[in-house]
Amino acid sequence: MPPLTPPLIPSAAALVLAAGNSSRLGQPKQLLVYQGETLLHRAVRTALAAGYAPVVVVTGALDAELRHAVAGLPCQAVHNPDWAAGMGASIRAGLAALGPAATAVLVMSSDQPLITAGQLAELARHQQATGAPAVAAAYADAFGIPALFTASALADLHNIRPEQGAKPLLARYGPALALVPLPDAAFDVDTPAAYQALLDR
Repeated sequence: MPPLTPPLIPSAAALVLAAGNSSRLGQPKQLLVYQGETLLHRAVRTALAAGYAPVVVVTGALDAELRHAVAGLPCQAVHNPDWAAGMGASIRAGLAALGPAATAVLVMSSDQPLITAGQLAELARHQQATGAPAVAAAYADAFGIPALFTASALADLHNIRPEQGAKPLLARYGPALALVPLPDAAFDVDTPAAYQALLDR
């Protein structure tokens, strides 16, 4: 599938975090089906369509099932055996799989199915326009992932604590952090009610 909008940052990779056990949902949210595809397949396809490459899927509580869900897509899956330690552990596992080639890394989740390829590409365009070390989605009076970390921020991302999420790291940049309004990022599928709301759309 050719990218819709090639990213303006060379070697901009993507990490799709899919390591959790979906305890609040009661079933693997990565494998829930929306519009004919699993949420994980949709997230990977969206990152690819936005022009990010390579795309690395970080698995955890499930591995074989998630690899099967993205079979046929040009992505790499890496298993994080320490997934229960927190998001930071999965980010570090994904970065280790990427190696030193990536000069910018998009961190995104597999449970934000309303995010579009155009919105992910806008993060890269906004970074080019502002020169910010990191660009995050702004939504519901908050900010967070999907977020793009550039070369100057990758050292911080590599040193993230296992139990730490991306948001505290982004907050450290203060006014240097660039924000792109992405109200669709506020919707994630964490509960049966949220999944039903998604289907009702």
